[in-house]
Amino acid sequence: MRILVRVKPGSSRTQVGGRYDGPSGPALVVAVAARAVEGQATKAVLQAIADAFGVRRSAVTLVRGATSRDKLLEVAGDEAETAAKLKELLD
Repeated sequence: MRILVRVKPGSSRTQVGGRYDGPSGPALVVAVAARAVEGQATKAVLQAIADAFGVRRSAVTLVRGATSRDKLLEVAGDEAETAAKLKELLD
């Protein structure tokens, strides 16, 4: 399942949850402590999403937005479970 995320790098702690209504539609907010330098924030986002959805890090791949705050991620696994967890996190 593909998920839009809005990244907040340099936060005091890593947190997944909340909704950002951007130009591409509603996105899941992911705050990470890592800075947006040399892909560190992107790596932290991938790990945070894997932890939040209860999947292995290898099940989360970046589709679009390597250097952008707005990213499109692919989360492998049971689509119904992923959709239910996404709905929970967006609220």
